[in-house]
Amino acid sequence: MAYWLMKTEPDTFSIDTLKEMDVSCWEGVRNYQARNMMRDQMKNGDLVLIYHSSCKKVGVVGIAEVVNEAYPDHFQFDPESHYFDPKSDPDNPRWIMVDVAYREHLPLVPLAKIKARPELENMPLVKKGNRLSIMPVTEHEWDTVLAMAGREPVRSYES
Repeated sequence: MAYWLMKTEPDTFSIDTLKEMDVSCWEGVRNYQARNMMRDQMKNGDLVLIYHSSCKKVGVVGIAEVVNEAYPDHFQFDPESHYFDPKSDPDNPRWIMVDVAYREHLPLVPLAKIKARPELENMPLVKKGNRLSIMPVTEHEWDTVLAMAGREPVRSYES
């Protein structure tokens, strides 16, 4: 099992939206490095920190679980979609997505507090220039962020 952090803008898709839906595709990833991690490394049962970005209260707000591994992002073929990619070939799709299931809300763990923790200094989230929407999280980083939210470590959820 692996741990991840996925960024989302709450005005577009929030932890509350995910809770209402229970399970949602994580579409619209248009960065090759993030795509490759989703395609090659994300597995069913991996746990995800949901991170709200581009808002007043930036930080970790909840937990999700990968419940369906990589498959083609159908929005890349829809000319009406914001995520349309005219260069993507249905026989060799350029973009993929995974499905994630809501697991729980967490009290906000603000980015400023994450940056202030010396044990999180190597976390990709706090590295300068890292703007990926999906990034790996080590088990130690996972445990530290959960502790900051007042939560015991989580290793799995009964589906």
